[in-house]
Amino acid sequence: MGPTPLSAQTAVGRLPGLKEPKLVQGPGNILWLIWLEQRPQEKGRTTAIMRRFGEPTSPQIELTPAPINLRSRVHDYGGGVLATATDDHHLHLVWIDAGCLWQQRLCWGEAGPGTNVPEAETPPQRLTCPGPWELADGLLNLQHNQWIGIREQQGKDQLVSVNLQRTDQEPELLHQPADFAGYASLNPKGDRLAWVEWTQPSMPWDSSSLWCAELTKTGQLIRPTQRAGGPDISVFQPQWLPNGRLLVAEDSSGWWNLMLEDPATESWERPWPMAAETAMPQWIYGMSTTAWDGERLLAATCSDGTWTLQRLGLDGTVLKLEQPFDDLAGLRACNGRAVAVASNSRCGAGLLELDLRPNTPAWIHTPAVPLPLPDREISVAQPLWFEGHQQQRTHAWYYPPIGAGDGPAPLLVKSHSGPTAMARRGLSLAIQYWTSRGWGVVDVNYGGSTGFGRAYRERLNHGWGVVDVADCAAAAQALIASGHSHPDQVAIEGGSAGGFTTLAALCFTDVFRAGACRYAVCDLTAMATDTHRFEARYLDNLVGAWPEERSTYNERSPLQHAGRIRCPVLFFQGLQDKVVPAEQTEQMAAALRHNGITVDVRLFEDEGHGFRNQATQITVLEETEAFFRLHLGLGTNSC
Repeated sequence: MGPTPLSAQTAVGRLPGLKEPKLVQGPGNILWLIWLEQRPQEKGRTTAIMRRFGEPTSPQIELTPAPINLRSRVHDYGGGVLATATDDHHLHLVWIDAGCLWQQRLCWGEAGPGTNVPEAETPPQRLTCPGPWELADGLLNLQHNQWIGIREQQGKDQLVSVNLQRTDQEPELLHQPADFAGYASLNPKGDRLAWVEWTQPSMPWDSSSLWCAELTKTGQLIRPTQRAGGPDISVFQPQWLPNGRLLVAEDSSGWWNLMLEDPATESWERPWPMAAETAMPQWIYGMSTTAWDGERLLAATCSDGTWTLQRLGLDGTVLKLEQPFDDLAGLRACNGRAVAVASNSRCGAGLLELDLRPNTPAWIHTPAVPLPLPDREISVAQPLWFEGHQQQRTHAWYYPPIGAGDGPAPLLVKSHSGPTAMARRGLSLAIQYWTSRGWGVVDVNYGGSTGFGRAYRERLNHGWGVVDVADCAAAAQALIASGHSHPDQVAIEGGSAGGFTTLAALCFTDVFRAGACRYAVCDLTAMATDTHRFEARYLDNLVGAWPEERSTYNERSPLQHAGRIRCPVLFFQGLQDKVVPAEQTEQMAAALRHNGITVDVRLFEDEGHGFRNQATQITVLEETEAFFRLHLGLGTNSC
């Protein structure tokens, strides 16, 4: 008897997104864990949850109950929506909801087992009035009673402060960067602030710089100075150590490695050189790959698409922490303990809690949802190396079908979004949905993906629509040549930038027999002239200078070459999308219909760029598989 096909309701309908975990120290030496939970069953509402560290069965407190929705629209991708701080008597929370900043103080109860559950002292207070701006990425400076974060207003980012003792105020300008900024970090004394800046046409993973300034006793920033980074160098997550030294990841070596500042000489040293990445592309705020645990530095590092956890001594020593998870994000630490969002090929994303204190090393992992299928029915990611564009060694994760016969199976090729992102190895129930139905799936880390060093990332420079397309086609051809996949049953799907790769692959290769796109970039010219601010000049590096290289944009835009697509295409589009307006999808679908190609289009009234609603996610998965089965001649799936 074969495996039971996984339902779409199980694969995506119940799975909350876990984000931005934090650790806070309460009275009685009790450590508390706070994390964000995005709930598709509540139309994508994000809330903050709290419980005791290391006690997954202890009572959970929802700090921000409905209708509160923790969300930032800075750069349209947001992140960094909750700031926390503690003192002897209170847990301080400041969050972003509907473009405004809100504050609530919770009182610690008496120290003791089960008695010091924090309780709200007052109802939430609105700190900022509504305005023509968006806020994100804040930290709390209780010494000066201020929230320091980013305001996006009139086409610029600003470092601003908000007084925690006033209501309905306008944020006060602290520093005006040239263009973009974020990822601020305050030193232990509270008198120096570090942050990251970048300017168009660069994205933060192309060129960015580290800045520092003094914070006065009145909470003002003075003498801002660039300390690191610059052209063709990317910096990530500045962080202060307890001894006052500044830490940052930067990639002048070809890898995002950590470096430390010598305060006496204001020079930098690199104690831990390695051919591995200790950073991620900064699409959103709130990311973290390094943390101080009280004695040593913890770092999540990525090599060949696989993440490990290292403990780094300030003397340059590196100790790998033994734990079974190889997909890590959101690393935080406090007093010899740490937390991250973690998964591997057999265990879904969950909170990984590590106790690193002497004589008590241990870890606990709590998945977001229980594993809905037996271990024997999990398709485990296998590394696939193949010759991609210009015969360069290229990586993908291949998931073989479960319960299929010995012959070649239908293949789904996944082109990830970004395009500066990566195909990760952690258990994806959405991928298991396909493998449980007899499909092989290949998730391609095409040239331009992160996790393989700067040179791999730069393969896509001026090559978007060529390198990624060739790599996705080559991955499919490698699996066909090995006998794993059937040449007439190959489909491709992707969202956003991955949707562009999908359409370009249908235009410019003959490998694929059907395609499905979510909020796909269809027209490079339209994206260059009518997208949001964060990506307004992104294509200068990916394609070429605009408008000087207009001909290249036309050569690679699927909309300009719709006549070359000869197979069925399925489109999903949110009508609130500001990154890829719905008009692009409608124009592409109309062009294909004009050419006699079978096209289906599903529009979602309340969705934007990235689908948050449970019903939408279920619909997309079910209809994509049904569409592919119909047009690849696989018949209907009765399960």
